[in-house]
Amino acid sequence: TFTAWCNSHLRKAGTQIENIEEDFRDGLKLMLLLEVISGERLAKPERGKMRVHKISNVNKALDFIASKGVKLVSIGAEEIVDGNVKMTLGMIWTIILRFAIQDISVEETSAKEGLLLWCQRKTAPYKNVNIQNFHISWKDGLGFCALIHRHRPELIDYGKLRKDDPLTNLNTAFDVAEKYLDIPKMLDAEDIVGTARPDEKAIMTYVSSFYHAFSGAQKAETAANRICKVLAVNQENEQLMEDYEKLASDLLEWIRRTIPWLENRAPENTMQAMQQKLEDFRDYRRLHKPPKVQEKCQLEINFNTLQTKLRLSNRPAFMPSEGKMVSDINNAWGGLEQAEKGYEEWLLNEIRRLERLDHLAEKFRQKASIHESWTDGKEAMLQQKDYETATLSEIKALLKKHEAFESDLAAHQDRVEQIAAIAQELNELDYYDSPSVNARCQKICDQWDNLGALTQKRREALERTEKLLETIDQLYLEYAKRAAPFNNWMEGAMEDLQDTFIVHTIEEIQGLTTAHEQFKATLPDADKERQAILGIHNEVSKIVQTYHVNMAGTNPYTTITPHEINGKWEHVRQLVPRRDQALMEEHARQQQNERLRKQFGAQANVIGPWIQTKMEEIGRISIEMHGTLEDQLNHLRQYEKSIVNYKPKIDQLEGDHQLIQEALIFDNKHTNYTMEHIRVGWEQLLTTIARTINEVENQILTRDAKGISQEQMNEFRASFNHFDRDHSGTLGPEEFKACLISLGYDIGNDAQGEAEFARIMSIVDPNRLGVVTFQAFIDFMSRETADTDTADQVMASFKILAGDKNYITVDELRRELPPDQAEYCIARMAPYNGRDAVPGALDYMSFSTALYGESDL
Repeated sequence: TFTAWCNSHLRKAGTQIENIEEDFRDGLKLMLLLEVISGERLAKPERGKMRVHKISNVNKALDFIASKGVKLVSIGAEEIVDGNVKMTLGMIWTIILRFAIQDISVEETSAKEGLLLWCQRKTAPYKNVNIQNFHISWKDGLGFCALIHRHRPELIDYGKLRKDDPLTNLNTAFDVAEKYLDIPKMLDAEDIVGTARPDEKAIMTYVSSFYHAFSGAQKAETAANRICKVLAVNQENEQLMEDYEKLASDLLEWIRRTIPWLENRAPENTMQAMQQKLEDFRDYRRLHKPPKVQEKCQLEINFNTLQTKLRLSNRPAFMPSEGKMVSDINNAWGGLEQAEKGYEEWLLNEIRRLERLDHLAEKFRQKASIHESWTDGKEAMLQQKDYETATLSEIKALLKKHEAFESDLAAHQDRVEQIAAIAQELNELDYYDSPSVNARCQKICDQWDNLGALTQKRREALERTEKLLETIDQLYLEYAKRAAPFNNWMEGAMEDLQDTFIVHTIEEIQGLTTAHEQFKATLPDADKERQAILGIHNEVSKIVQTYHVNMAGTNPYTTITPHEINGKWEHVRQLVPRRDQALMEEHARQQQNERLRKQFGAQANVIGPWIQTKMEEIGRISIEMHGTLEDQLNHLRQYEKSIVNYKPKIDQLEGDHQLIQEALIFDNKHTNYTMEHIRVGWEQLLTTIARTINEVENQILTRDAKGISQEQMNEFRASFNHFDRDHSGTLGPEEFKACLISLGYDIGNDAQGEAEFARIMSIVDPNRLGVVTFQAFIDFMSRETADTDTADQVMASFKILAGDKNYITVDELRRELPPDQAEYCIARMAPYNGRDAVPGALDYMSFSTALYGESDL
């Protein structure tokens, strides 16, 4: 085997050997063999026949072998010159290992492992072939035949070979290799079949000849692998771009649909409808918006990850469609939050307004009903002509009665003004049923004006006959004068006792309770007045009975009877305990509201500072250098888990907040935190921890892709943190320059130094924001030494697949590349228009350039 291997190279120099130990003794053919296989010239040989000349030539050969990094253990020139077979064969095996096998490496394995892995990959598709070593795995000859068929299928009909015929298989492989592949027969088929364990070195030497014979195909495979890798990166990036575009479109569409709903300030007419709007808004904050917050955060994370991958693969930055940049999403989100701002406050104010309107409307109806009841029949009474046929005493009685009526009329003026004022307030508050209120108010006012006119007209008629009147019963007049205001007082008291009230604090209900107690204190004096009025009526009755007065049947000055006074007085006494009960119930409700305020305040005063503390802790973790980036990432993920586990406390606070709103509580002196503050802080906390985790993940991507050690990363972070004195996570231009100088960059204050710094700033701050992020900083520190593929490398790989042509064909692409990546290239490559073009030729050069430039690929 070794002789055949040596002769396969020596014949290129026009010579051969017959016996290794004899023909290499003078060192001349040994030196010639080394020159052929290495392509280098050795020192000039000695041509003398003496032993010293031979030893000198062999030493020159051994020195050359040692210069190639080969350790020659126990092999000396004297043993070779003396024809020591063992030493000579050991030297030849060392030469074979160094010049035929050592340079073979597949996936960074050793030479022997690399050659074995290459054989396994090439023979994997063939049945009955299982290459595990360089001895018994080759005994049936199918492994040699499979290697030939894989690269030159036209030379062997593999389907006709049988595993049980090893001699035929081995001889077929050896003959074909010698005839068509220029690989001499180094092995004997009978020896291999007849040996339990064939010689490993002989098999390796022979198999290495196949490897070198097919090296051109290996180059094509390597080129194809490089192209597949580049195309896979492009396809993955394109999918990430499509995913970003779709997610951005969906989020923008949701924002577009939601903003008009939040901007709609059209009020409803009923409390129930407005409360439904409030419930819809709560569902939006609890159920609909949180997933969108996560989508927005994920969109930013996907965008940053995609840009990092594009930088690491030496691709141009991704530019989303117009209107779908991260900044566009943030602007749209800002518009959403601007529309959202104040919407809840508006809803609560509207509910409060409707509550006030319902209260005023009920008050209007009560006062209007009381007034309409009082005016019923008054116009007809004022239009009577009874004074025309009355006696003198009756005339005088009519005049007194009219005076009492005018007093009564004046007493009702205040109620009419109150009715008009309430109607005006309902109009100003845009009450939905204002037309009917206005119509009723107008009718009352018109009637009031008419009553005034009729009253004046009747007074004038009575005064014209006043001179005909004589005396009048003073007791009736006194009764009427005292009964009327007392009656009005009772009616006012009944009205106040039945008046509805609306309060929002314990202080307000205590004020109403105090006023009610003051009213109750006046009842004894009022009862005395009632007894006095009834005493006047009893005196009248006594006088009538005593003097048989003709007109003593009824009081001519008033329609208020003692029975009415007693009835209204009894009604007032019944209304007082009812008012007591209503005030007590409202006081209890206000106490419950105060408990709700304290409960909410206690939780908010804990959650608010907790969120702020977590925000500060996350900021510290992101700039600290404790442990590796993976340690920081694990620490942040633990933080994220603890933050997510805190969500039930936020939900509990939301529940307390809803109870407060349902109780129509509008202020809380026990805390400075509102639910909106907590919501915004919570959303910012979730977004900050997710964004910080993504930044560390991108740093890990950059570190691993660029080959940055943890010590280098710590050095970069320490320098960055040292100059980031405000802990903002960014450096200004001057801070960045000082940081570079601290890392050994020579950036002087001269024109050349300024130009160099301007160039660096254009790289780390392409948008001219005036700040440098840590991610941009580490990208810059590692980009110029990065081991990334380039357009020239991809172009060179395509040139190998194309057999050194300036174009490539569809068949060549489909033969050399996996189906999906071959079709990817075919769909995107432009036709080749050079002078040497053939039909269907494709331009792989422009395609390779486009992979690394601005294009639609």
